[in-house]
Amino acid sequence: MTMRLNPRKLLLSKWTAVQPRNKEKHFIVVRLIEPEDPAQAIREVELEAVYSRHSRIIAWQTLTDATLWRQGWH
Repeated sequence: MTMRLNPRKLLLSKWTAVQPRNKEKHFIVVRLIEPEDPAQAIREVELEAVYSRHSRIIAWQTLTDATLWRQGWH
């Protein structure tokens, strides 16, 4: 099943890593990475781990992969 997401509505959304690493299980989207050309679509978001505050930038489409991410905190 493919999840449909609007990248512009991802800001502050909550996510759970299916396979947590370094106790990092729960994440929040803290930033949408705007492309240099405003006519282009958003491709990346910045996720921040709740536990460690470590952040990373990923392609937002990765969040639709149910083997990696679940929407909300579980």
